[in-house]
Amino acid sequence: MTPPQEKKLFVLDTNVLMHDPASLFRFQEHDLYIPMIVLEELDHSKKGLSEVARNARQASRFLDELIHQADSDLISSGIALNRLDYASRIDEQCSGRLFFQARRMDSVLPASLPGDLPDNSILATTLALAKERPDSLVVLVSKDINMRIKASLLGIRAEDYHSDQVLDDINLLYSGAQELPADFWETHGSRMESWHDQRGRTFYRVTGPLVKDWYPNQFLYMPDESGFEALVRTRDEGSAVIELARDFRTPQHAVWGIQARNREQNFAFNVLLDPEIDFVTLLGTAGTGKTLLALAAGLAQTLEAKRYREIIMTRETIPLGEDIGFLPGTEEEKMTPWMGALLDNLELLSNHDEGSGWERAATNTLLLSRVKVRSLNFMRGRTFLNRYIILDEAQNLTSKQMKTLITRAGPGSKIVCLGNIGQIDTPYLTGTTSGLTYVVDRFKHWPHAAHITLKRGERSRLADFAAEAL
Repeated sequence: MTPPQEKKLFVLDTNVLMHDPASLFRFQEHDLYIPMIVLEELDHSKKGLSEVARNARQASRFLDELIHQADSDLISSGIALNRLDYASRIDEQCSGRLFFQARRMDSVLPASLPGDLPDNSILATTLALAKERPDSLVVLVSKDINMRIKASLLGIRAEDYHSDQVLDDINLLYSGAQELPADFWETHGSRMESWHDQRGRTFYRVTGPLVKDWYPNQFLYMPDESGFEALVRTRDEGSAVIELARDFRTPQHAVWGIQARNREQNFAFNVLLDPEIDFVTLLGTAGTGKTLLALAAGLAQTLEAKRYREIIMTRETIPLGEDIGFLPGTEEEKMTPWMGALLDNLELLSNHDEGSGWERAATNTLLLSRVKVRSLNFMRGRTFLNRYIILDEAQNLTSKQMKTLITRAGPGSKIVCLGNIGQIDTPYLTGTTSGLTYVVDRFKHWPHAAHITLKRGERSRLADFAAEAL
């Protein structure tokens, strides 16, 4: 017989609530404890338009609703977290109680840890709780690594907040491509069907053991001299329809003057130019061509195919904070310093046009007139119709921010998310909790989404060597 699980009392650090206000309802049957200093820090952080300020306000609203719906005598004995209907939508197993610190608790901290600092005040409260409740396992939950280190030194059990973690290991993230074994046609081609549609595309229907592990729009290839490359279009229980991929490596099939230089780039062009795919994610290290491929495909579909009205490019402004109001000019002029990658790639794309200086200048003016730079701060409430939207540096966004941005897409729009999981600058975000990782994992089953991880750097031999050696 399995012994009953020990009930825990989780002490929440402020950064957990500011990272995910709904964390209050993600601890299943266990109880939560909010130190008084956490309420003070939430109050200090609630002003402003940043994501942290919004989360602090939402966490305060949840706490206010819980207290408002509870009797005054229940507050000291713990408020049932499932009192709110929202709790059952987050986690059906949410049945714990919420406790607040309502009195000063005596605890002796080492002399090197004065109790007037917020972090040390939380540590002192946690130590006191552990002594008062020897029958419960008291655990401090914090996104701050140093806070967890200090807690461990004091003998306090400390954990990271894992409920928003998409994967246990970032190496398990869906890559978007699968190498087929050498005997693929022998094991999957016995009942194969093939046909062509009116647009000249070639399709195969295959059956076999590998089919069950495929995802819509996954890239399949054989590394041998056959050069076979295909995309999974549909899949049922025992068979799948795959389409032969187009080859964009030749000059006659270049996209806005850009040719694919490797297998992954070729697949990226296939999905970026496909009108049936509304959402594309491109992952890769610096120099793999993410921005260049997305821009070239966007220009070809906006200016040549007339599929989209304009290109909108945006990114998170991490290094100087989220407020861009201190830079002079309009919204687009304020965002220009952050868009060096856009301008560099537009310069490369416009140089493919032959002609005199004034012709190239006219081309640059035309390109810039159809490419708009927008700030993430002003995306709420907007709807983009027939737009090609490039979201750069998407690894720095939380899952909630990513949801807010993707739901801005109206009919006829396409969103392309670019990022490098190894370059996350946002505090408390890791490769397994990034919003980019979140959408790659959640969209892999949707037939109108595609993902590919670009592996080879194509910037220069110097950049490639530096990426490997430094």
